[in-house]
Amino acid sequence: MTALNRVPSLMARAGTASALTIAAMGGSIVVPGLASEASAATTATKALQIAASKKGAPYQWGATGPRRFDCSGLTLYSFKKAGKKLPRTAAQQYNKTRHIPAGSRKAGDLVFFHSGSNVYHVGIYAGKNKIWHAPKTGDVVRLQKIWTKSVWYGRVS
Repeated sequence: MTALNRVPSLMARAGTASALTIAAMGGSIVVPGLASEASAATTATKALQIAASKKGAPYQWGATGPRRFDCSGLTLYSFKKAGKKLPRTAAQQYNKTRHIPAGSRKAGDLVFFHSGSNVYHVGIYAGKNKIWHAPKTGDVVRLQKIWTKSVWYGRVS
């Protein structure tokens, strides 16, 4: 349930008239969780934009930017520039995110590629089943369609 979906139940408990009075008087209705979700969306959007700005940067194993990246180096760099700290490897990043179902994924979420329980690659979800990522040696940071169903999603909070 998102914070916006909780508004009706909060208004029912507080009384619709009270909430409307607050709004009419120029006040604001505080909804628990809404500010943190809005902040996370802003951070995720910034991280996505930063990753996209690195289009064409060469892949280099172990690189964390600003000119060369490996997969987790790109996500680490992008979120760091957006104001959030992530651990270094894809598996460590998976362990630090809030795991979400595919149906709840949003632009800016992390996409973790796995084989069994082993996470081996990470990218930033760009929407429309595509990610920004640093694929492999000899390649560059680019936007690419997700090529497998063996993915998990995580939200940086």
